[in-house]
Amino acid sequence: MEPELKQQADAILASLGINATTAITMLYTQIVRHRGMPFELKIPNDQLRAALTEAQDPHFRQTAPRYNNASDLLAELEA
Repeated sequence: MEPELKQQADAILASLGINATTAITMLYTQIVRHRGMPFELKIPNDQLRAALTEAQDPHFRQTAPRYNNASDLLAELEA
């Protein structure tokens, strides 16, 4: 596993009050209950692939609109 990925995930898990072992146990429990992955796995279509590539662009990240909460986002979408 990439060290930076592990560090980021460990920080998020710590903020949730769990460690990596607990998170993996939770994931495995859900795999057993769902008899597969507990989320949908898909190959992205061209539109999603383009959006994912765009989202990784540093210029896009600097210029993309930001919202403080979902209400602000919804208000702009409804405008």
